[in-house]
Amino acid sequence: MKSAQTPLVHPRPPDPGAPAARFDQHDLAILRELLADSRRTLQEIGAAVRLSPTTCWGRIKRLESEGVIRQYTVLVDRARLGYKDTVLVQLTLDSHTDETLYEFGRTLAAIPEVLEAYLVSGDYDYLIRIAVRDTADYERLLREKLYKIPGIRHSKSSFVLRVLKDTLAPPI
Repeated sequence: MKSAQTPLVHPRPPDPGAPAARFDQHDLAILRELLADSRRTLQEIGAAVRLSPTTCWGRIKRLESEGVIRQYTVLVDRARLGYKDTVLVQLTLDSHTDETLYEFGRTLAAIPEVLEAYLVSGDYDYLIRIAVRDTADYERLLREKLYKIPGIRHSKSSFVLRVLKDTLAPPI
């Protein structure tokens, strides 16, 4: 299990041959309960899904070992920590070799302000979500970190004005 300090980094594409996990209604109910509050006791979860705590524990351990449950963490209010702005950055690279994409992904993962980074299709190569304190902090991040990464051809930034929806998982 990764700690809350360790970002979930996926520099290589997933194995397309890996089988999809199978769930029954109890697995899905357990996942819903954990998504609502992962600090609940096994007794509370078991009562909510109508299973014994021991059975719940076994199912949770299986979901962890299968990689369905990847991490337990805490959601924090970034603004209360001083990170009042979120910036969406679209980046285009000069090269698209496997090694370039892999190294670029590793470099982005090492920048703490980068919350998410996606290799995407379309006009840009990457979509990145960044947390910053303000516009001056974003300018510092660009100058000191992002623009020091070799191979960036073009970037486009948009400051988030308001979050309309932010969820952790699709409907379960």
